[in-house]
Amino acid sequence: MKACAAERRVRSRPAIEPEGLADCFTGARGVELVVELAHDLRSPLTSIIFLAETLQLGQTGPVNDAQRRQLGLIRSAALGLCASASNVLELARGGSRLVDRDAAPFSIREVFGAVRDLVNPLAEEKRLELRFQAPASDRRLGHERALSRVLLNLTTNALKFTERGHVEVAARETNGTRVEFSVRDTGPGVDAAALRTLYQPFRKTPSSPRYHFSSSGLGLTICRKLVTAMGSELTLKTHPGRGTKFAFELELAPTPRFAA
Repeated sequence: MKACAAERRVRSRPAIEPEGLADCFTGARGVELVVELAHDLRSPLTSIIFLAETLQLGQTGPVNDAQRRQLGLIRSAALGLCASASNVLELARGGSRLVDRDAAPFSIREVFGAVRDLVNPLAEEKRLELRFQAPASDRRLGHERALSRVLLNLTTNALKFTERGHVEVAARETNGTRVEFSVRDTGPGVDAAALRTLYQPFRKTPSSPRYHFSSSGLGLTICRKLVTAMGSELTLKTHPGRGTKFAFELELAPTPRFAA
């Protein structure tokens, strides 16, 4: 009886026309709904990541190489979705807020290692070479979490849209306290027509088949905002058919290895 009553209540609700549904996702209420959806997505995605890691490490039984690779892809895909949800939340807050307000000592090599671990399954699946070049002076004073997020977004983008060749993540000292970070790929490059809207968070899907970036543009938008918040500018060099390079230069004073 209760189920029938509930069913009658649902049926009695007026149907939402497509136009009305679109109105729900505009304005302040639309932002609230998108933020709620992003929050709801992160919890199950976190569970998927944890379970994939547990299985991949063989904690619930032996796994063969093929299964380990497939679990790595599941983990990377879930991490990518989780990053997209985080980008939505970050953009709703303005997108330029540094989680680590004060600069702290960190290791560039450790940041590179963390990025490599996250993107390596995708690189292996596509048979792409991953290259990392760290500077001689590794320990630096800066905003590790923002830097990690920018490099992860840029590297994931590069791997996603490169079909053969390699992706290179490099850190080059330009003087004693400044380091240039770059992510370079051997993909198809970015069309000149696409450059005008490349950093727009919401843009229409382009008609050109060579315009490969996500239609939402959230990752690149967040990258640009975080790089600006760290006191730099995200630059782009692209050559059709030869690849793309994103780069930015940060003030990162060297710190002793034993610094906390």
